[in-house]
Amino acid sequence: MAARRLSSLLSRSLHFPSASAPLAGRSHGVPRHINRFCTAAAVEELTTPPVQVNFTKLLINGQFVDSASGKTFPTLDPRTEEVIANVAEGDAEDINRAVAAARKAFDEGPWPKMSAYERSKIMLKFADLVEKHNDELAALETWDNGKPYLQAAQAEVPSFVRLFRYYAGWADKIHGLTIPADGPHHVQTLHEPIGVAGQIIPWNFPLLMFAWKVGPALACGNTIVLKTAEQTPLTALYVANLFHEAGLPPGVLNIVSGFGPTAGAALASHMDVDKLAFTGSTETGKTVLGLAAKSNLKPVTLELGGKSPFIICEDADIDHAVELAHFALFFNQGQCCCAGSRTYVHERVYDEFIEKAKARAMRRVVGDPFKKGVEQGPDDSEQFQKVLRYIRSGRDSSATLECGGDRFGSKGYFIQPTVFSNVKEDMLIAQDEIFGPVQCVFKFKDIGEVIKRANNTRYGLAAGVFTKNIDTANTLTRGLRAGTVWVNCYDVFDAGIPFGGYKMSGMGREKGIYSLSNYLQVKAVVTPLKNPAWI
Repeated sequence: MAARRLSSLLSRSLHFPSASAPLAGRSHGVPRHINRFCTAAAVEELTTPPVQVNFTKLLINGQFVDSASGKTFPTLDPRTEEVIANVAEGDAEDINRAVAAARKAFDEGPWPKMSAYERSKIMLKFADLVEKHNDELAALETWDNGKPYLQAAQAEVPSFVRLFRYYAGWADKIHGLTIPADGPHHVQTLHEPIGVAGQIIPWNFPLLMFAWKVGPALACGNTIVLKTAEQTPLTALYVANLFHEAGLPPGVLNIVSGFGPTAGAALASHMDVDKLAFTGSTETGKTVLGLAAKSNLKPVTLELGGKSPFIICEDADIDHAVELAHFALFFNQGQCCCAGSRTYVHERVYDEFIEKAKARAMRRVVGDPFKKGVEQGPDDSEQFQKVLRYIRSGRDSSATLECGGDRFGSKGYFIQPTVFSNVKEDMLIAQDEIFGPVQCVFKFKDIGEVIKRANNTRYGLAAGVFTKNIDTANTLTRGLRAGTVWVNCYDVFDAGIPFGGYKMSGMGREKGIYSLSNYLQVKAVVTPLKNPAWI
């Protein structure tokens, strides 16, 4: 399958004709309930998810097993706040079992010893199986996470498949170098698998983060212990079963569902884990990095938070800019680490942008993510309360509430699409990662000023630039301190494009050729040459 771009897929799949709806008035710091959103798809009876939950146990050494303690925890349907299933709750003892299985599979098993071509064939067969089960996986992801079904089915599962095919292609192309020396010596480098990789993935993109982590690690010949997010454990267990159907040897991939302070901390601090990769909040990333350093100083890759600027210049096509800025922020309910959460608009087009951005947010269809036409499903349960606190903070500041500002409905974790204008850099909503459907709009005068303001953050994950002027685009892309800068597009995530951040947005890069180095050791081998014909 050709590489897919989330932005183009979603614009085709999830952009619907405008629906008429009265616009709410502005509120300058005054709490108000604004609920006139396009909700036709939301008021109907909820869809029964077209999938069954068959895997709720831990995967250790090729077998689905109960946790050592026998404990389970509930995973919830964010549409209803009701229990989908009870999942095995792993803790330190289960991490020990999983690491022991991964260590044995690496030291004694066939995976690192089989040819890279054989490994690639297993990965390709796995990708084929996932593609065959596309609809079931998308339904399970939507049920457990709340994201729109079309987003999961038409963008995220195909991207998952593409990523594994991409890394399967890399498996037999990893090699070292022959290096000339100053004397009679033959020098070569070997690129060796690093060993047992510990991986911790978040709840906002469970399948994609599984692919970003597991794909390169397996291509390089490593074995894995992966901890899922406690909020969304179901799809990782589903695809793990498909991996073994594809022929993955026991112990190569182990999955422990559980909580951060127990299972996550045990994995991060384990003395027999050779490498750690984590995606999540910056604060938790600090903890993970500290545990890794205090144990065996294992190398760590971190993909952390963001507060990404989206800069709209004065020459912009405002209608197009409004739609792209809306997508950059509200995609995936705003639960995206690289969301364009600081929208900077040139003063000459600011007022027009605000009116149209508000109108677009008011047309956003919120409701059951299984329904056709729904653009925004429910948030995560804990994140729901956090987002509402940030909205209250914005109301209490001098920012202008243009629309939204409250929960949507009385059941489930739905939040109204919210837009604040007249946002200043000293406000909490301007500084912190909200991680929800809250658009904050700033006004700027010139390019030099907006570069300084955009860089005035502890984060540096991504940025967006919207302009018709190539010189302006070049100035901004080189001036912005961010790991990715999208010009006249946003959220383009092809398999080969590296992703990662500056500053407190993380360490290292994922995806593309750059992620392979996360899971390889470089060994120099030097041997003397006796009477060489040449040096």
